[in-house]
Amino acid sequence: MVESKKLWMLAGPAIFTSICQYSLGALTQTFVGQVNALALAAVSVENSVIAGLAFGVMLGMGSALETLCGQAYGAGQITMLGIYMQRSWVILFVTSLFLVPIYVFSPPILKLFGQTDEIADATGKFALWMLPQLFAYALNFPIQKFLQAQRKVLVMAYVAGVVLVIHVLLSWLLILKLGWGLVGAAVSLNFSWWLVVLGQLAYIFIWKSDGAWTGFSFQAFKDLFSFVKLSLASAVMLCLEFWYLMIVTVLAGHLNNALIAVDGISVCMNINGWDFMIALGFNIGISVRVSNELGAGKPRAAKFAILVVSATSISIGLVCMALVLGTRDYFPYIFTNTAEVRKEVTKLSPLLAITVLLNSLQPVLSGVAIGAGWQALVAYINIGCYYIVGLPAGLLLGFKFGFGIEGVWGGMTGGIVLQTIILTIITSCTNWKKEASEAGNRFRKWGGSVAED
Repeated sequence: MVESKKLWMLAGPAIFTSICQYSLGALTQTFVGQVNALALAAVSVENSVIAGLAFGVMLGMGSALETLCGQAYGAGQITMLGIYMQRSWVILFVTSLFLVPIYVFSPPILKLFGQTDEIADATGKFALWMLPQLFAYALNFPIQKFLQAQRKVLVMAYVAGVVLVIHVLLSWLLILKLGWGLVGAAVSLNFSWWLVVLGQLAYIFIWKSDGAWTGFSFQAFKDLFSFVKLSLASAVMLCLEFWYLMIVTVLAGHLNNALIAVDGISVCMNINGWDFMIALGFNIGISVRVSNELGAGKPRAAKFAILVVSATSISIGLVCMALVLGTRDYFPYIFTNTAEVRKEVTKLSPLLAITVLLNSLQPVLSGVAIGAGWQALVAYINIGCYYIVGLPAGLLLGFKFGFGIEGVWGGMTGGIVLQTIILTIITSCTNWKKEASEAGNRFRKWGGSVAED
């Protein structure tokens, strides 16, 4: 019960924060959908493809901070957290500059992948207006990892909740009331993301840092190469996971009766996205618990935390799985009036239920990997399981053997199952005393010299 309380104090606000931030883009699409079909397509494609690509890269690069800040906090070296956050800001700002061309040249890129000229050009215009959001990502993810490591997740939840309310009001005013359309969507979404950043920074700079923030320092530019290596490993690990099921939607567009297939899989992925926000909260909770306990030299506590969060998350996953199966004839009506699409969604519901269940354990194991600093190892596992086994299996079942979208999704689900089994075995066989020792070595390598100065 004590460990469960610690978990929910982290995971609960993290789930709320994830849902609020996920809803910023989703609600913008909802308001723009009242304008016209082209505007909705432009926002949807930019949000899911262009910004989705950037979101995955930046979240992954920022996740290196989750390992280092969590272990430094556990070791009692609080002042290092601010240094680590500044290093991550430097790295993510440079990463943002490398991503700018994707925004600038998005129309020809989208046309290359088969998007219509009309939608690609509208998306490209909207993508240019959304460049401020990209740089908000560069600041936001390091700030969140900095706060999460100190277990200050409630402040993130408060900021996210307030910003979501402001975003709804501002979007209604600019997009519908004043008739600004896409311009209003860009202004409200950029403003909201920067409001999230500024609200969190105000808490750190003005109200409470507990010694974790000691001001800007040139120490942020030390040991950048080692920091970049861990950041790249984190980015590869998370991006391979983040983009994997997005491929299902892309492949659905190449099947017979593609419109029904794409609509059906989109409804399922929408449900899966909301469910994944719950899983993401547990991912954050266990990564903080593991990194803190390893940094404090408490391997048994880290192992016990993994057992508790796994049992909790799987229990919730079973409930969500039962809900999907129990309502598979009814929930499609929420999303569509087309009988063929509803039938397709009902047919895909068993696969959705399996994916929802896998969501309950797989992100937890990824969170353990982040907390322990195994990002490079898991990146290799993801490449093998997802793109060498799962994706070819999906292509064979879907196209070669004619199982359609069920075959594509089923084959790729096999890759997730294989990855989950491998990570379960690795976690079960880990020498946690050795991992606690490695955490100490990592801190001495990347932070000890600075702390001594």
